[in-house]
Amino acid sequence: MAADSVGAQYVAEFIDGPLEGEFDHRALVGGATEKRIGMVAAVEGLESLFWYDAVDEREVGGEKRVRFRFDAADSDPVEADDEND
Repeated sequence: MAADSVGAQYVAEFIDGPLEGEFDHRALVGGATEKRIGMVAAVEGLESLFWYDAVDEREVGGEKRVRFRFDAADSDPVEADDEND
């Protein structure tokens, strides 16, 4: 990977919701991090679209990181069937 392409990326950290604890390497858009991202993930075998909003931005070890919070109102519903566990 070229040095200039490394600087054109950031790490998205998902702090809650269905993707809590996950990380995703993403490209800067127009030289900036995204304020809102949609992620598709399988929950109990069904693909769902989850929206996340940026909370804050920082640099860790020379790498740009952005924390994202789950937007449940705009996302597909997550229905866990705890009765059958």
